[in-house]
Amino acid sequence: MRNFKNVLVVAFLLAGTTLFAQTKLTGKVVDEYNQALPGADVIVKGTTTGTSTDFDGNFTLETSDKAGTISVSFMGYNTKSLSFSGTTKFGSVQLEPSAESLSEVVIVGVADIAKDRETPVASSTIKATEIVEKLGSQELPELLNSTPSVYATKQGGGYGDARINIRGFDQRNTAVMINGMPVNDMENGWVYWSNWAGLSDVTSAMQVQRGLGSSKLAISSVGGTINVLTRTADQREGGSFSAAYGNDNFLKVTGSYSTGKMDNGLSASVLLSQFQGDGYAYGTKFKGNTYFVGFGYEINDKHSVMFTATGAPQWHHQRYYAPSLGTYIQYSDVNGEPDTRYNGDWGYYKGEEFTWRQNFYHKPVSSINWDWKFNDASNLSTVVYASWGRGGGTGPIGKINGARDYYGQFKDENGLVRFDDIAAWNAGQSVPDFGSDRSPNSDGEFINDRYNGFTRRASMNSHDWYGVISNFHHDINDNLGYDFGIDLRTYKGMHYRIVNDLLGADGYTDNRDRNNPNRDITEYYEALPSWNPFVNIKDQQKIEYYNDGGVNWLGSFGQLEYKNETVSAFLQFGVSRQGFQRTDYFNLGTWNDTEQTSPWENLWGGNVKGGVNMNLSERHNVFVNMGYYSKQPLFRAVYPNYTNNDINEGLTNEKILGFELGYGYRSERATFNLNLYRTSWADRYLQVRSGAGTASIDGITELHMGVEADVTYRPNDVLKFKAMTSLGNWSYSGDSSGKLYDDNNDFLGDYTLYLDNVKVGDAAQFTARLGMDWNVFKNFTFDVNQSFADKLYAAIDAEDFSNPNHQGSLRLPAYSLTNAGMSYKFHFGDKMGLKLRLNVNNVADQVYISESDTNKFANPGDATWNGINTNNRVWFGFGRTWNVSAKFNF
Repeated sequence: MRNFKNVLVVAFLLAGTTLFAQTKLTGKVVDEYNQALPGADVIVKGTTTGTSTDFDGNFTLETSDKAGTISVSFMGYNTKSLSFSGTTKFGSVQLEPSAESLSEVVIVGVADIAKDRETPVASSTIKATEIVEKLGSQELPELLNSTPSVYATKQGGGYGDARINIRGFDQRNTAVMINGMPVNDMENGWVYWSNWAGLSDVTSAMQVQRGLGSSKLAISSVGGTINVLTRTADQREGGSFSAAYGNDNFLKVTGSYSTGKMDNGLSASVLLSQFQGDGYAYGTKFKGNTYFVGFGYEINDKHSVMFTATGAPQWHHQRYYAPSLGTYIQYSDVNGEPDTRYNGDWGYYKGEEFTWRQNFYHKPVSSINWDWKFNDASNLSTVVYASWGRGGGTGPIGKINGARDYYGQFKDENGLVRFDDIAAWNAGQSVPDFGSDRSPNSDGEFINDRYNGFTRRASMNSHDWYGVISNFHHDINDNLGYDFGIDLRTYKGMHYRIVNDLLGADGYTDNRDRNNPNRDITEYYEALPSWNPFVNIKDQQKIEYYNDGGVNWLGSFGQLEYKNETVSAFLQFGVSRQGFQRTDYFNLGTWNDTEQTSPWENLWGGNVKGGVNMNLSERHNVFVNMGYYSKQPLFRAVYPNYTNNDINEGLTNEKILGFELGYGYRSERATFNLNLYRTSWADRYLQVRSGAGTASIDGITELHMGVEADVTYRPNDVLKFKAMTSLGNWSYSGDSSGKLYDDNNDFLGDYTLYLDNVKVGDAAQFTARLGMDWNVFKNFTFDVNQSFADKLYAAIDAEDFSNPNHQGSLRLPAYSLTNAGMSYKFHFGDKMGLKLRLNVNNVADQVYISESDTNKFANPGDATWNGINTNNRVWFGFGRTWNVSAKFNF
């Protein structure tokens, strides 16, 4: 009996062991470069059993299933399924990047993301991990210098004053999109990166599409399109704190937290940061904040909504006007060599740093996004957005004894502006080298105006912008689908000047408002960003000018797309009606019995483009695309005169024709891309100042051709090499003419720019880059890259090309830069970690000219530096800069 009981016990224990036995699954999830992917999701299909990888990408998962399939996913990568039977060690699980899966980080489907080996356009994508690691104290556009045909510089070096060219086209003709929403200024086309100073903090990925791109909107993508994809409310649960410190007292602290999608369908995400520093160039202090909030709600399987708001109120001192090369040398401590940090706009006032040029702005952007899934074949994606920009930039106005602010007597022996002496003269004190002393008015007061005394004014450029983009998509079958949608925008820009600082004077008088002349200005305004985007500007006391610019946009678009395993093709069309209206409150009105507001001037435009990609095999693909744009001119071309609302008589749309051919290669160890392109840009408008008049030049034509290549190679699990090169041939085609008028709008004569075969300036037509990422040992990485820029020509100075015997475009010296960085990670359990990072840019502290605003050649006897006439006004690139950072994730 006892033996029988023992048998029962053993049988029971064996049954229990079998019943409660767990299958153990282990592995490590890595990216295409065999780098760990922390936070990747690992789930047993058909169950709720799952886990996330730790900071080394490792996972351990136990399940009661003896066999089944796990799904491994990570944002920005293709999901991978792996079968198991019993306890399994998967080893290294490598996920492949997918541009298509970038849509996971986009709020809704209005952003057109290029998909590798499918979308027939040339593109490069930079993911959040690279942005966080390698941005350092650079600005967001500068990261794109690692991609072909991109040239980004810091210009004057003020924080946020960077600019970018793609294939030789500047920011006005490069479309910048945030989650599919256009952000180029609707009046002048520019993108002011200082308004987006905190964008890098909330960016999940950034993709540049060179050429006409894949966006369905009728946007200004002549050179290319930059798609910035931001955080969403339903990020994975967790948060982070980070701090960074760098050269010239750069300091930045950031904190963020996301709830993840909760059981009730709600999600929330928030990010806050603050940044400040002294600036690399002298007198370029800056300070600002960044905020991002997002709330999401998945109502059911068919409907989800999301609200996001982000902004970066900031102020920064600037170098506004490029000094001459001779001026950099004059104020240098090294004989014959330039002091590249020199800034002629600043000095000390009452013992503190003060400048003529201070930018201040706050441009919050809010959006409500609705995604409606009708069924597996049809969905509607809609975003309603709004932006309210408030702020401007300061500058000098007035004269002292007929002399302007840039005259030499107003600077000391070190090139600093003598603000204390200016304030003393304004207040009636004697400053001998300023000339005659100032006399008070009949009331014993010293009152400034635009001709007498120096005042710091602020040019305000505020706006209200509202828009809606809605896209309907339907899959006819597994291979064929179509889209159609609308793009509606309305914009009002408000432009005027105010008094910021009297600099010792008792008051200011303005006589520029012809309806209310000789007004005493009694209110003065700080040059600081307002946190209130709805601040009332109507009652502010304005000087010099006051006008509004209205732009309405009515657009529609459509796309037909076909794809199978071998071929993918698309055909797009878009049409838009752009309306322009101008209101002038100072120059028009009761004084001359004229209407202050013009009628709407409506101009039609549109585009058609298409392309085909063919995957020749699993490794090789080719693509071709071409398109045509009829692009409405910018606001200034419609209303070329500042003093009235007269329409440009020669108004015509710009015409862009683009063609591109590409080849791609993919293998386990290497990727290679090769692109050839040709873009013609006809009927450009340009307004130039010459002598005593202004000329409006129509019919300018540019031709941009080139070749681009980039390669990534991974010889083993610890090394990765990346290289790129681009060679362009960008030049003007034909001469262009216009009519020259004086400031009273009297005709002075015909004016011709002799531009035929002149090289397009302002961007390097040859670039190359070679980089290496090295996993030195566990948790420690090192990266270095060398870049090279050549065939860099000066920007077109119109007066240099009004003579047919000109010498062409001034070619600036080539230069090469080295950047390096290293990272180390600490782990505290499975869910927390600390990452340390060091970045050094321009390691060798190279001195180089990044751009020139003038086109003056050196003649015999002229002073030169590196062969460049020292009378040229130039910007130097930054010397060696560095920053260290620490980021704690939980």
